Amino acid sequence: MDSTQFVTPGFGLVFWTAITFIFLLLILKKFAWKPILGAVSDREESIKSALAAAEEAKKEMQNLQSDNERILKEARAERDAMLKEAREIKESIVSEAKQQAKIEADKMVRTAQATIESEKKAAVADIKAQVATLSVDIAEKVIKEQLSGKDKQLKLVEDMLGDIKLN
Repeated sequence: MDSTQFVTPGFGLVFWTAITFIFLLLILKKFAWKPILGAVSDREESIKSALAAAEEAKKEMQNLQSDNERILKEARAERDAMLKEAREIKESIVSEAKQQAKIEADKMVRTAQATIESEKKAAVADIKAQVATLSVDIAEKVIKEQLSGKDKQLKLVEDMLGDIKLN
């Protein structure tokens, strides 16, 4: 092998490469390192705030879910209370209607009984009047027949006088 092909760099090249590298590092440190670190720091802060906001949103969602569950429970309890109250009102109305119907029925029965009693008294009074009229008519016919002749009239008068003396 040829020794010209593999030339090893000398001390000067390594020195200038190292100086250039250090100079480049100093320039990067002065001008680029702070903005890069600032951008990384800003990005880190925005990620932290986004994570905090996400955690806060998660907590808020949990609170909303618990509030929703509480509201649902309250709504169910209120619905159950309203249904219970509606049943009680229905039962009260039905009971009141039954009681009112019973009162009305009793009133109608009493009215009917009073009407029947008054009609019964009127019928009895009418029958008594008819019996009295018939009795008077019969008595009139009997008396006419008994008093139709003079002999019968005299005999009736004598019988009456005899009854009076005996008493």
